[in-house]
Amino acid sequence: MVAFLFAGQGSQYVGMGKDLYENFPVSRAIFDRANPILGFDLKDICFSGSEDMLKQTHISQPAIVTVSIAAFEAFKSKHKVIPSYMAGLSLGEYSALIASGALTFEDGIRLIKRRGELMDEAAKRHPGKMAAVLGLDLDKLRNICSVSKAEIANLNCPGQVVITGENSAIDKAVSLCNEAGAKKVIPLEVSGAFHSSLMFEASVALKTVLENTPMSPPLVPVVSNYTALPQYKVIQIMDNLKYQIRSSVKWEDSIRFMLSKGVTQFYEFGPGKVLKGLMRKIDPAAQVTNIEKSADIESS
Repeated sequence: MVAFLFAGQGSQYVGMGKDLYENFPVSRAIFDRANPILGFDLKDICFSGSEDMLKQTHISQPAIVTVSIAAFEAFKSKHKVIPSYMAGLSLGEYSALIASGALTFEDGIRLIKRRGELMDEAAKRHPGKMAAVLGLDLDKLRNICSVSKAEIANLNCPGQVVITGENSAIDKAVSLCNEAGAKKVIPLEVSGAFHSSLMFEASVALKTVLENTPMSPPLVPVVSNYTALPQYKVIQIMDNLKYQIRSSVKWEDSIRFMLSKGVTQFYEFGPGKVLKGLMRKIDPAAQVTNIEKSADIESS
């Protein structure tokens, strides 16, 4: 069995998608369809913009989704692989919903654009940050979060958990993690405390946006970050996306669900190889093929 995975925020880099744009008409069309919705030249920012500009949430989110769908469409034009499931890491869940047919590309980009704006607004009102904690027992980390008032944002894989929260909470948690013997604690270059209670206002506002976004049942079930279970109905998807923005991303559990159903081969669409790296720690036997450039599509 096969599953398709889609990259999350933080995987962006200057130059991403250029190869696809130059080699696949279907990929070029995706970029060209994004520009009128976003109101700026996305390909110019992706191909030759600055790193600082590209990492701004309201730009990086539609940029990553556009590159991911450009890769997906290029792959689909050359290969007839039918997945049993789709999933995406945080932002990547929106790419999965577009690829699954639950959202059109245009409606998906409008939704992502607004989601990024809401997250930026919430982050300005309630400043915070995030950090990746490597090599620390999860129970110890949960205790540290309880003491410091930090929260768990991502349960990515064994030995890698992302924490989130107010600046002072993360500073205290980082100090306690180092004292507790964490192998490494890495501050993340993000503009706010995503997947935390500080995103509550964004979550409430996103609910209204979701209710006004046309959506269909997915043609391929998309595994939810919030529940780590497949979604089949529109009402499920809307509820889960509302909670996803302020709750922990259960990525390891999502992957383990698909593995338990017999998935052995995964394709990762979008910039970078983050998901492949996480898979090595979840199940080294699982096969992950990255689809990011024309060479990947020709050789897969």
